[in-house]
Amino acid sequence: QVQLVESGGGLVQAGGSLRLSCAASGRTFSSYRMGWFRQAPGKERELVATISWSGSIIEYADSVKGRFTISRGNAKNTVYLQMNSLKPEDTAVYYCNLRTIAQDNYWGQGTQVTVSS
Repeated sequence: QVQLVESGGGLVQAGGSLRLSCAASGRTFSSYRMGWFRQAPGKERELVATISWSGSIIEYADSVKGRFTISRGNAKNTVYLQMNSLKPEDTAVYYCNLRTIAQDNYWGQGTQVTVSS
């Protein structure tokens, strides 16, 4: 099993910045990638950004390109999401995700990000 613990959400004004952190523990040796997804009220969960376990493959949603940066910590089981130039439409619950080589998905408990206009 894999456990994911997120931190760093909060309330920020439009144009501001936040940094989310996610630490994975447990059976992370079979991990393929880590990433962030988000879900706004009344909407489906959507991909924000992912990074491969090696760190060599990074993917962003078009809506966050140029504003958000995903990175890995020195300890490979940590992933960060630096969010700059935040917009009200970025308001959502952000979930950390870990996908294994076997395509199993693990999720964190979610952290609320609220951007006021």
